[in-house]
Amino acid sequence: MVRLQQFYRETVAPKLREQFSYRNVMEVPRITKVTLNMGVGEAVADKKIMENAVGNLTQIAGQKPIVTLSRKSIAGFKILSLIHI
Repeated sequence: MVRLQQFYRETVAPKLREQFSYRNVMEVPRITKVTLNMGVGEAVADKKIMENAVGNLTQIAGQKPIVTLSRKSIAGFKILSLIHI
């Protein structure tokens, strides 16, 4: 998050301030939290898909995601688990 925060402060915030003509720096919106979610319905059939999804999110975020099972199975959506960071 440090690189994203630095990029936001150095490039995005000044452009937002110009575009919307904010008078005060505190008027510019801030990023407080970044959340990544991935629904893996295909993992019902194959557990390797879950391992690959966890590996992909780990590479994207730089943190190991938490795998949680859905509370209620909905047959139409085939929800088994969600991965989030």
